Amino acid sequence: MFEKELEALNKSHLARTIIDRESPQGQRIILNGRQVLNFSSNDYLGLANHPSIIKAVNEFIKRFGYGSGASRLLAGGTSLHRELEDKIALFKGTESAVVFNSGYAANTGTIPAIAGDQDIIFSDKLNHASIIDGCRLSRAKTLIYRHKDISHLEDLVRKESMSYRGDGRFVVITDTVFSMDGDIAPLNDIYDLCISLHSSLSTQHSILLYIDDAHGTGVLGAGKGALTHFNIKSEPWIIQMGTFSKALGSFGAFAAGSKDVIEWITNTARSLIFSTALPACAAAAALRAFYIIEERPELISRLWSRRERLVSALKEVGCDTGESRTPIIPLITGDLESTVSISSALFENGIYAPAIRPPSVKIPRVRITVTAGHSEEDIDRLAEAVRKALQAR
Repeated sequence: MFEKELEALNKSHLARTIIDRESPQGQRIILNGRQVLNFSSNDYLGLANHPSIIKAVNEFIKRFGYGSGASRLLAGGTSLHRELEDKIALFKGTESAVVFNSGYAANTGTIPAIAGDQDIIFSDKLNHASIIDGCRLSRAKTLIYRHKDISHLEDLVRKESMSYRGDGRFVVITDTVFSMDGDIAPLNDIYDLCISLHSSLSTQHSILLYIDDAHGTGVLGAGKGALTHFNIKSEPWIIQMGTFSKALGSFGAFAAGSKDVIEWITNTARSLIFSTALPACAAAAALRAFYIIEERPELISRLWSRRERLVSALKEVGCDTGESRTPIIPLITGDLESTVSISSALFENGIYAPAIRPPSVKIPRVRITVTAGHSEEDIDRLAEAVRKALQAR
């Protein structure tokens, strides 16, 4: 039925295949029976296989079993879920938090809960697909502002405030770290704009700021995330979303904010209400990861040291790494064929760094992610392999 469509994907170098590991996650993995140096993982701090986390998982599997058996509202959760939510709130500086099964579920559940057809959403052009889908599901009027363009955002908000006669909310939504470019949202400017709008807009319009801190939690702000990175205190009108599946090495996600906001989300987020609860052992892994981040700041220091070493080496060989300011480093080659060629050449040299193509991104790139688990030798090996791949073009 889809032969023509698949043929077109193959001809345009856009066809994808699922690649499954035959080993644990880590800086070295086994793909198709071959060990490769892995630069594709979001396990930024190398916690996915941390002995302390594995111990916690085993302990709570024995205590609670594996399957949850029901949704959170039907006793599918455990006392451990509540302990995790309390820890998240403390870690993020909020009154409350609630756990979701994934980052996608968190965004597609929370955004429609906080914004409806009487509200207006202002969303960064390069926000994650889960944010885009959450905005669509909300049925709110959604206006897209140019990527990180605060002037454009302000113009849109002020224009809407003058013409809109309803009493709906205005919701500004942004990723903190953009997952394909590795750049950071100007959260300080967005925060200042929201403060200004709070005081200047008509009183019938309330402003909410929703940040997706999936790639910031455990990475920015000594691990606390983007608000801490910018020295911004949590506010009742700020909602923080984050995941356990990246720097925390587990699986699942959360929304954190004021007590009222989280209670409302708990009662209205469909992806929470109609999903079986996250297994207790996954919650145990995430909970232990939060403590490791607090106890071992050297992991974050090592991550940033490796990141700086690689960016410096890549620039020396003439690579365009775009606007990256984080351990996500794109190699922007300019065209699809070169991107696929470089990724393939790296794989032939025992390095896995995937080619990211449309529709995931508009401009093709090899997406590299650095972790604290990579050694300096790993970094240098990648840089040298990239140099050779560029010369061979």
